[in-house]
Amino acid sequence: MSKGKVLLEVRDMAVSFGGVRAVDGLTFSVHEGEVLSVIGPNGAGKTSAFNCITGFYKPSRGSVTFDGTDITGKRPAVIAASGIARTFQNLRLFGDLTVLDNVRAGMHVRIRQNFLDAMLHTPRYWRGEDTAAEETHRWLDFVGMAYDRTTQIRNLPYGEQRRVEIARALARRPRMLLLDEPAAGLNHGEKDQLLDLMRRIAALGIAVVLIEHDMGLVMEVSERIVVLSYGREIADGTPAAIRSNPAVIEAYLGAEDEETRAEAERIAAEAGSRGTAEVEW
Repeated sequence: MSKGKVLLEVRDMAVSFGGVRAVDGLTFSVHEGEVLSVIGPNGAGKTSAFNCITGFYKPSRGSVTFDGTDITGKRPAVIAASGIARTFQNLRLFGDLTVLDNVRAGMHVRIRQNFLDAMLHTPRYWRGEDTAAEETHRWLDFVGMAYDRTTQIRNLPYGEQRRVEIARALARRPRMLLLDEPAAGLNHGEKDQLLDLMRRIAALGIAVVLIEHDMGLVMEVSERIVVLSYGREIADGTPAAIRSNPAVIEAYLGAEDEETRAEAERIAAEAGSRGTAEVEW
């Protein structure tokens, strides 16, 4: 796939907690419609990087530019309104609300209603409600959600809740979607469906950036992979290049000798063939 224009640029980004540098000089870019994975051992700084990009953390150094605008340190609501949506490691859904209401909640940054519209049920209110209902069903259809959409979200299986969370993020009409471990807790069939879904999202022109531990899924869906270790970027390249990169192998498995390195390369090769086993990197 040919690259679109650069959408996100992260330059020399750093953030520390109590003297511990969670992210240290991170630099990478994301293009329109690109599927990019950010991988690394536990504690490598992946989620901290996402939190800096989306405004939950304020970087102590560096910059984050989205579509040519500096969004460094801006509030999460401002960044969301600029066109960035995300999901989280742990589901952040409203358990007592219905499937439909959970997805509609993702539209609040776009629906043009005020307090008086809601109180008086003005024509603008009803136009907004009709549009929201139509879009909600469209995005639920897109992610393949086939369950009763009027049921409370807490009553759905975990995999279906994941679909709803992604539908809610898409309901914002983002230009870039950040997915934090979207395959966690999914079975093999659900992971295959997730793989197809991410490709269809990218086909809409939406950039997809994911953190994921399932290396089979990462190697199959990614156009490019950024690898972090101890908050630093140690590699940025295609899946084929990452799979054989000595620095990546050592960061993951601590390859101290030829035997260990050979084993690491074998595991990486299996990940590249999209085996059923999940490789926890």
